[in-house]
Amino acid sequence: MRLLYTFSFVALILVKSNGFLVKGPSGPLVVRLGSSVVLPCYVDEPLPLKGLKVIWIRTDVNTLVHVYQDYESRPDAQYQDYHDRAHFFTDKIIHGNFSLRLENVRAEDKGFYRCKVYTEQESDESLVQIKEVEHLSVLGSDHPVSASVGEDVTLNCSVDSHIPPEHIQEVSWRKIDEDENILVFENKKTLLVDERYRDRVEFFTDEIPKGNFSLRLKSVRTEDQGVYICHANAGNFSASATAEVEQLGYSVLHIIVFILCIIASASAVVLTTLWYQFHRLQRPNAALLLQISSVFVPNLIMFFAFWFWGVIEGFLSETVACCAHYFLRPLLLLWVSPHSEHFPGNRKTAIHCIVHLQYSLFTNVVYSVLFQSFWEESLSYEQSDRVLITILFAIMILICIINIVFLLAELIRNKDGRMRAALDLVSDIGHDVLPPLQLIFLFYAFGTASGALFIVGVFPLFLTLTRYNWKNACVKTLEPLRSFRRAAWLCFMIVVNTIMVYSYLIALKKEKDCEGWVCVAAFLQVLWGIVVLKHSFGDLDLPFRHIVHLIGSVVVVLVNSFALMTELILKMVNGERAIEDLRKVVFSSECIFASFVLLLIIFEPFIKKFQQRFQNPARRSQQNPSSQNEVVSDETPHNPSNQNQTAAQSFELRPMLETEEQEAGRDRDGGDAA
Repeated sequence: MRLLYTFSFVALILVKSNGFLVKGPSGPLVVRLGSSVVLPCYVDEPLPLKGLKVIWIRTDVNTLVHVYQDYESRPDAQYQDYHDRAHFFTDKIIHGNFSLRLENVRAEDKGFYRCKVYTEQESDESLVQIKEVEHLSVLGSDHPVSASVGEDVTLNCSVDSHIPPEHIQEVSWRKIDEDENILVFENKKTLLVDERYRDRVEFFTDEIPKGNFSLRLKSVRTEDQGVYICHANAGNFSASATAEVEQLGYSVLHIIVFILCIIASASAVVLTTLWYQFHRLQRPNAALLLQISSVFVPNLIMFFAFWFWGVIEGFLSETVACCAHYFLRPLLLLWVSPHSEHFPGNRKTAIHCIVHLQYSLFTNVVYSVLFQSFWEESLSYEQSDRVLITILFAIMILICIINIVFLLAELIRNKDGRMRAALDLVSDIGHDVLPPLQLIFLFYAFGTASGALFIVGVFPLFLTLTRYNWKNACVKTLEPLRSFRRAAWLCFMIVVNTIMVYSYLIALKKEKDCEGWVCVAAFLQVLWGIVVLKHSFGDLDLPFRHIVHLIGSVVVVLVNSFALMTELILKMVNGERAIEDLRKVVFSSECIFASFVLLLIIFEPFIKKFQQRFQNPARRSQQNPSSQNEVVSDETPHNPSNQNQTAAQSFELRPMLETEEQEAGRDRDGGDAA
């Protein structure tokens, strides 16, 4: 009997030693809404499949989740909510892995799950908890949004989550065909990323605590047409939704821009034609009035056209540059106009200062816009760099303001004095140091400090010494060779301006609108060349003023108005800008015109000599017409109408010859003054 008890005890120990331990996860599980999760349940050693049975039960609601029995899973035994969502890893069961894969997790799946494993001898179990189901879903607009250009639209984006909005890491908006974000909500702050949407996009701040991250897009443009993505991030989870803007049409402002371009082109042609007719009829007062009208009217109309264009389509730097240019452009045209010599009183002398005034004013505008762009990007700069760049900008603006004050004083009251001499000296020095200061500012603000240090060390010394050496030494040494001096000066300015424009390209190469800024810089440098040329050679005479006026007041306006109308039409048809930046057209054409003016001034001595060769034979024939009259009298009978015609022609020719003689006399006086 004792032997039987001993045998039974040993058998019980052996059976117990062959038992198994079911293991589960080390802690509760956190699952993302809509994702899949594995509920761990396994043993260290494989169990025999004969008589093996695995049951998964939802304990808190007493629901059967899944069953494995008789060598196969039994989906027919599942509770309905888990059909096609709960699966065994059937091929892993033979290795002792009884884990369950639960797909498309729902919020109601949160709770306790028990894994029971049975063999023929014994059983064991483990408990798994889904502690949290983090759900993050983003809902957008179901239907496309239709709007006319200039209207405001709302792109819906609702972040549905149990996570408080202040705990959402990021919500961003962008166009589907672009990589850069438009507007971002991050760390409880709203950040504008794309400058094209400045002052045009915003969140509904009061709605953010409710999970409403809809985007308000104001003053819709044709380029805004397309699909937008609202993307939300919270922890390891993210979700997106889309909204679409379609069917954009013409607005009243588009029609206004189109009409203004047509009026500008028509007024340029009509006023110039009328001026030419009154000039031929020798009516100087009417011709002068029409001349001034052809200078101001078309350009001011184009100023308003670009201003309205900026409101509906253009971006800030493009709009400001083009508007400022067309507002100041009449100054250059007034300087090169054929009737500039007819201004009364001191205006005849003071009118030569206005191109300096245009350069100073336009420089202020351009670098104010550049400084604003720098300031918006300067958060990553060191404080010392920001202070240095601000000081450089202030010095440039101060120099320009001094130039403007001096020039306005010269225009209003042309008198000598100590104050005028001091302002003249500062203005003269300012024209020399301003370009290198501009490059230093650009390299520090947008490029590299090493490039700025190179400009500091080399370029100002080279430019200033060469400039004053040119003015003081070369003018005296090469006085008899005016043409040679001007040709050498042209080569020098080509080298300097090429260096300047290339430096602009290097400094601004990281900017999106680099090409537009380079075109602005090229025109600014040509304008600077005209200013420096006037400082070096004194009063200058411009040949072919009628042709220059025709090109500047008509051809350039026609080119730019046509470019603006073409851009307007193509944007409405294609939804995208064709030229991308109108500064490429506006300032390229203006640079060509200003360069043409500069070349005519430089080669004015050559042109005068060339004209004199053809005028001298004509003058000799007019001084000694007896031989021609004798031949005519022998062959042609006397006709009074012929005499009247000849007299009319000589009447028309006489003012032109007198004007040319006056210009030649001014040229000689200007050469002596230089």
